[in-house]
Amino acid sequence: MISFLLCLALLIIGYFVYGKIVDNTFGPDDRETPAVRINDGVDYVVMPQWKLFLVQLLNIAGLGPIFGALQGALWGPVVFLWITFGTIFAGGVHDYFSGMMSERNDGASIAEVTGRYLGPVMQNIMRVFSVVLLIMVGTVFAVGPAGLIVTLCKNGGMSGLLTTTLFWLIIILAYYFIATFISIDAIIGKIYPLFGICLIIMAVGVIFGIFTNPAYTIPEIWDHFGSMHPSGTPIWSFMFITVACGAISGFHSTQSPLMARCMKSEKQGHFVFYGAMVSEGVIALIWAAAGCALYTITDGKMVGLAEALAAGQSAAIYDVCLKTMGKVGVALAMIGVVICPITSGDTAFRSARLTLSDWLKIDQDSYANRLKLCIPVLGVGAFLGIGNALGFINYTVIWRYFSWTNQTLAMIVLWAASMYLFKEKKNFWITAVPATFMSAVSCTYFVLAPECLGKMINTYADGKLVAYNTAVAYPIGIVFAIAMLALFIYATKKNTEKKAA
Repeated sequence: MISFLLCLALLIIGYFVYGKIVDNTFGPDDRETPAVRINDGVDYVVMPQWKLFLVQLLNIAGLGPIFGALQGALWGPVVFLWITFGTIFAGGVHDYFSGMMSERNDGASIAEVTGRYLGPVMQNIMRVFSVVLLIMVGTVFAVGPAGLIVTLCKNGGMSGLLTTTLFWLIIILAYYFIATFISIDAIIGKIYPLFGICLIIMAVGVIFGIFTNPAYTIPEIWDHFGSMHPSGTPIWSFMFITVACGAISGFHSTQSPLMARCMKSEKQGHFVFYGAMVSEGVIALIWAAAGCALYTITDGKMVGLAEALAAGQSAAIYDVCLKTMGKVGVALAMIGVVICPITSGDTAFRSARLTLSDWLKIDQDSYANRLKLCIPVLGVGAFLGIGNALGFINYTVIWRYFSWTNQTLAMIVLWAASMYLFKEKKNFWITAVPATFMSAVSCTYFVLAPECLGKMINTYADGKLVAYNTAVAYPIGIVFAIAMLALFIYATKKNTEKKAA
């Protein structure tokens, strides 16, 4: 378990050391924050720091660091390295700057912030991209929990209306409407910290169960330094895309403005944004360790974990909690599997409303203006969700693109942060380096993944994937990343010349 403990220590040290370097680079000061200056009692509301942290953690986490980490553990303990260094040098930096740039721009949504630093074309792309992505996330996080509640009801011997997905979907969507419409501190600010604590307790219980059971041993990185994926899926860049929220996620940039509108002081940013991401990294590390430790390894491959995940991600979470914490773990698993997606879903719809309000310049201090946006946003979500529940709409194919679009969004936000730092005459390399890295990750995956261009370049036999064409995809990914960096450097020089003239 030495490598796990080393990675855990690095994450904690990273928060205090590198997180402070990032904070000092941005340079928070004593200026009046949007929460104090605007304070509309709806979206701009001052909240205490501990509450900001827990709400931010739950908004960005949900089940992301659990599902992604368990899937990432299929590659073996090498995933610990990406969770650790990805969180410190990419995810934490991304979340911090997406939150603090929003705070400096009156709590603007990420599409507006990106447009300010990357131009009007990118702004419009991000507006459409963000709204579509957020509604999709919100809808899927309504359909998923509804199905899980039905399963629990059936297992509990219930029948009739309570065992229909449509009934629970309508209940969840009705709650989403209320949570999206009313003041952020009415529901989200009051109960989300409790669920955030549950998420932390669940992770602590899992690792405690592993440590106290001699039957479980977390494998060391140096003994398994390579891919242990049963399907032979390459580490680059599939593992980096799969882990997603456990290391870096573009979805977080859509959530950070929610808390940027509720901060009393800019100096809270380090704890709220960077701290929440490090906490998510710790949670992901624990669940990845559980995936590696609890299941059998056959011929150097994570076969046992693959079989557990084949039964469904929710079933895998249930199994991990049962093995590490017993009946208490089962109760926590049920809370996590049902509540966490819902808490991510409602803030996704809320972010969609705020993105549209910034885009269309509609103030949200009146009930009528909020209804103008809540009704169409939730209306689209209800149409898609009910269509799925009735079997008319299939999300499977669409959802495959989420992991790629998620990391591509993170890449764009990091480039926007790099331009922000350049214009502020500050060290832009702390964002430009991870932006370049994520450019390579996103491009390589897009070329290689079967749901993207992989169908055209990979080798197939009888309709089944036989080999990935990494010889083509890897160079394309590297060239794309270099091109993006060169474009950024060119833009900075052009900007400098314009100012000099």
